[in-house]
Amino acid sequence: MKKLLAAFSAALTLLSADFPSEPVIQMNVDVNAQAAIVYQPDTEEVLYELNADTKLPIASITKIMTCVIVAENCEMEEIVEILPGYLKTEGSSMNLRAGDRYTVIELLYGLMLSSGNDAAVALACHTSGSEAEFVKLMNKKSQELGCEDTSFANPHGLDDESHYSTAKDMAKIMAYAMENEIFAEISGTKTYELSGQTLTNHNKLLWSCDGVVSGKTGYTSIAGRTLVTCCERDGMRLICVTLNDRDDWNDHSALYDSLYDTYMLYKFYDNLAVPVISGERELVYVSPKTESILLEKNADLSVQVCLPKFEYAPVTGGDTAGYLEIIKDGVAIGRYELYYVDTVEVAENAELNFWEKLRWAWFFYIKNSAGYPIFS
Repeated sequence: MKKLLAAFSAALTLLSADFPSEPVIQMNVDVNAQAAIVYQPDTEEVLYELNADTKLPIASITKIMTCVIVAENCEMEEIVEILPGYLKTEGSSMNLRAGDRYTVIELLYGLMLSSGNDAAVALACHTSGSEAEFVKLMNKKSQELGCEDTSFANPHGLDDESHYSTAKDMAKIMAYAMENEIFAEISGTKTYELSGQTLTNHNKLLWSCDGVVSGKTGYTSIAGRTLVTCCERDGMRLICVTLNDRDDWNDHSALYDSLYDTYMLYKFYDNLAVPVISGERELVYVSPKTESILLEKNADLSVQVCLPKFEYAPVTGGDTAGYLEIIKDGVAIGRYELYYVDTVEVAENAELNFWEKLRWAWFFYIKNSAGYPIFS
């Protein structure tokens, strides 16, 4: 039995004085994959992992990156003429024929729904002039996303010694891809009519698993079954990746059900503020660096907020304002910095008497020398 682990998020949320419980728990769950991960992209939290950093062949989930690169570099109505060389790649196909003409978006549907290797080659050559140049874009993007254990050798995912990734890297790539509206729309489409044929998405979880909105399947004899999916329930998005998994449909569904039964994503309300003396505005709002936190359902926590009673202008946006702590049984289980959202300059008509000026000078001297805000 593999252990389902959840670590406390380094992100932040504030709803009220009461939170659901500390999200450090363990569950038993069977996973048949050689490697797997479940990732919450808002908090960048890993909820489950199994050999998530192991480099493995990935088959056609490669096309997630292919789709994103094309979407970022092409107009969707550009015309692509199908050349004979595009049709020589073996494996899954959208049945292109030499001389046919398609728009980029039509080929993207063939790429993602039919997993067309012919579409992958056609799109790569259209975008960059050759597969080799397109692969350079794929690897550049993976490096930008911090995917250090990923190497692409082609746009379709057929086996190659220099073509591999990890479950963790593929989760990062999927999280990035889901921010692209074109990718999200295409990858979440169940069927698409094209030139008299119906393209049907290979991702069966779009029909069978509650909340699944996107994904990509893959298979080669060496890679085995690979699958990336994205699920959304109760305002929380999770991404699941399994590599070399003989029972991927059931594994994804079981992981989603277990985790959504256990966790909720809480949002920070932008209603914390500090009064500003002699400023062009009377208040400056504070916020965390991120906007969400992942917490276990149905438990009792409290939040203690520590902020100064006031600030003297000027206040610089991005400076540390204070912090909050999440408390359980009298013990802080998480502490998170709060930052000023905006800059507040000194008001043009601001007037301070002698004692106010002295207090202002003392306030800034103590604050700057201590290196942290003065709390009441």
